[in-house]
Amino acid sequence: MKLSVIKLDGKASGDVELSDAVFGITDIRGDLLARYVNWQLAKRRAGTHKVQTRNENSRTGKKMYKQKGTGGARHGSRRAPQFVGGSRAFGPIVRDHGFSLPKKVRALALRHALSSKAKAGDLIVVDSIALKDSKTAALRTTLGKLGWSKALIIGGPEVDTNFGLAARNIPHIDVLPNAGLNVYDILRADKLVLTKAAVEAIEARFSEKEAA
Repeated sequence: MKLSVIKLDGKASGDVELSDAVFGITDIRGDLLARYVNWQLAKRRAGTHKVQTRNENSRTGKKMYKQKGTGGARHGSRRAPQFVGGSRAFGPIVRDHGFSLPKKVRALALRHALSSKAKAGDLIVVDSIALKDSKTAALRTTLGKLGWSKALIIGGPEVDTNFGLAARNIPHIDVLPNAGLNVYDILRADKLVLTKAAVEAIEARFSEKEAA
């Protein structure tokens, strides 16, 4: 598929041929995207939630009253979860919430996410994002003229330093190198902006996987 290339000032800068295997999938599989997003969000959870177990509670472990003759239930410790100040039964513990997802599934989900943006007309290719000065106000004005209010910008192997500095304080504008490309950020952005260098790197990445 062919897509027009623009510059940051909005002027045309030719066309680029995109791989149909990466950007031209028409039957978008929502189940793959959901699996990837769940995997990604689960992996980044801290998992530091924790409650006190009975051996960590500072309350006394002395038997509350004698075993027999009281007419009440038998209890051996104030640390039991049924008492005020006692421990919680089956509470959360420190753990890793992540789970495994096959590489082929992750790669396929990324291709479907890229294709979904292309299919919706929300994929934009720019010639370059290099800036002379790292001026946030000037870049905000430029992005406003382009209509990029909530965008993910992939700047190539390395993000231009001035562009990264200028964009980091603009709300809803995320700038990442090729290595940071992921399904979750693609789906939550209204526009996906790729530099020509990013397009070449993405297509090369998938061609290497197919060759392997």
